[in-house]
Parts: sequence; structure tokens; C-alpha cells
Amino acid sequence: MVVDGLIPALNEEENIQHVLMGLQGRGLRRVVLVDNGSTDATAELARVHGAEVVTEPRRGYGSACLAGLEYLRNDPPDVVLFLDCDGADDPDDIPTLLEPVRTGEAEFVVGSRTSGPIEPGALTPVQHFGNVLSCALVRLLFGVKFTDLGPFRAITWSAIEDLEMADRDFGWTVEMQAKAAKRGVRCAEVPVACRRRHAGQSKVSGTLKGSFKAGVKILYTIGREAIR
Repeated sequence: MVVDGLIPALNEEENIQHVLMGLQGRGLRRVVLVDNGSTDATAELARVHGAEVVTEPRRGYGSACLAGLEYLRNDPPDVVLFLDCDGADDPDDIPTLLEPVRTGEAEFVVGSRTSGPIEPGALTPVQHFGNVLSCALVRLLFGVKFTDLGPFRAITWSAIEDLEMADRDFGWTVEMQAKAAKRGVRCAEVPVACRRRHAGQSKVSGTLKGSFKAGVKILYTIGREAIR
């Protein structure tokens, strides 16, 4: 099973070495980092530590993910492993995340931070509330139970292509889950550790404005997919 890692990144020079070193020896064919318009040394450090770097100047988490998928399309893996560049995702959880795909139980696996051990301060109260509300709506509207919208996730190449992902910012994760539920993709969740970011401040949960914008977009995306 060929697995490629895909990491969106924006100004994460404090974390990139830590994250990429943690991925060494984890069975990934390659790690693709999508530099989403960084003004620091994120891209240069990623190359030094073995990542293949794609540049996507259009800001947005979804924009970076879409650019990464376009890059992978030239030589696609069997499975894409998505993770963040803040050091909050524990590489020790990669085998657990991939196991349902390896055994054929699932095509799409979400790492649930709320079901695993949570380091104090790793998730804000707003994130907890947003997860509960969003996942309840996904279950109500699409009939599939999730407990988290976490970014640490694995999906087969055939499934991600079938989902026709389009969101360019905060709605990316929930769009994937809603579309997977609607289109009959076999979904699973596994508990993963939730750590505080290694260094720096989150662009989303680290500010009230970022949290609000993300929450509005997530709810909008759920509603849009329900109407469609």
C-alpha cells in the first residue's frame, strides 16, 4: 500500500523540522508540503528535511490541499495521509489511522482527537463545542457518525478523486466528511492523541476572529451539502 503524506503549511518554520523528522521511518513513500504563501523559511526548511514542496500562493487550507492533490495526480499513491504542520498530530498514530484502510474496512479514516488522549490546552472550548455541533449535524443530515473534524486523516486515492473536493478554506474537512457520507464512501474513525501545537499560534483557533470565521464556514458547508 503506497501512502503519501500531504501537509498544508503557512509560516511554520518553528515546527517544520519537528514534524518532518517525526515522519521519518513511518512507511510513507514521500511527504508533500504545500507552502501556502509563507513569508518565512518554511519551504526552504521543508526541502532540507526531505519534503517535496509545492507552492500555492492563494491562501486557504483547502487551496493548499487542492494544490497538493493536483501535484500527487502525476503519480498518485494508494492512500493520502493528511496532517497539519503544527506538530499537534502524533506520528505514532499513523499505523492506527491506516489500519482500517489496509484491511479494507474503510476507504476514509478520520483521526478523532476527542476520542483519544487530549493534552491540556490542545483543544479550546470553542473547538470542543464546534466539533459536537458539526458532527451532530453531519449525523442528522447524512447518517454517518463522526466525533471530530480533525485534520489528521487518511483516504484512498480513488475515494478522494470521487469526492470532487472544492472548498478552498475552513470548510475543507467537513466537506470531505459530508461528501463521503452522501456518496457512500466507507468511513471509519480511530482515536488519536491530541497534542498542543509544537510552537507558535494557530491561525484559526488562536484568534477569536479565526475561530468565528471557521465556525461560520463549517456550518455553511454542512448546509450547502445538505441542500445539494
